[in-house]
Amino acid sequence: MQSPQTKTQKGFTLIEVLIAFIILSFGLLGAVALQAKAKQASFDSMQRAAAVALGNDIVQRIRANDTAQLVALYTQTFNSETSTSTSQTCFTNTCTAAQVAALDLEQWKRAIRARENTGSLDDATVCIAPTAVAGSGGKAFNLEVIVSWQGRQEFNANDDTAAIKCGTADKKRRLVVLTSYIYLRS
Repeated sequence: MQSPQTKTQKGFTLIEVLIAFIILSFGLLGAVALQAKAKQASFDSMQRAAAVALGNDIVQRIRANDTAQLVALYTQTFNSETSTSTSQTCFTNTCTAAQVAALDLEQWKRAIRARENTGSLDDATVCIAPTAVAGSGGKAFNLEVIVSWQGRQEFNANDDTAAIKCGTADKKRRLVVLTSYIYLRS
C-alpha cells in the first residue's frame, strides 16, 4: 500500500531504454562507417600492391632481355585502352631482342587492362623510361617505371608527386614509381 505522500513515477525505465537505444545506434553507425573505411583502404592497398607487382614484372622482363638497344626497345607510354596483338610468341622460336621486347610489352599491356582483370587498375597509364648512364660505354642503364591509375577518393598530392607527368593529373590519381639500375651482362 502506498502512503499518501509517495508519488509514483511511471515511464522512467522507458526513457532510459530509449536513451540507451540512441547511444547504441550511434555506436553501430560508427562501426559501420569504420567498416566501410577499412574496406576502402583494403581496396586501395590491393590496387597499390597490383601496381607494384606489375611494375616489378616489367623491370624483371627488361633485365632478362639485356641488350644495348634497351632504350629504343622499351621506352614506352601506354594506357589500359592500348590495343594488343599476338603476332609473336617467342616460346618455341629463337627470337631477337626486339621480338622479345615486343612480346614483353604486349603481354604487359594485357596485364594492365582494367576491364578484363578483376581488381585491376582503373584507367591505368604506364610510362617506361630507360636512360643510358653516361660514361658506361652503353652497358649501364637507369630504368624508371611509373604506373598511374585512378583511385576511388580524392587526395592532395605533394609537389613532387604532382610534378610526375604520367597519366591524367587529377585529385584521384594514384601512382607508383619504380627505379632500377641495369648493367648488361654481355
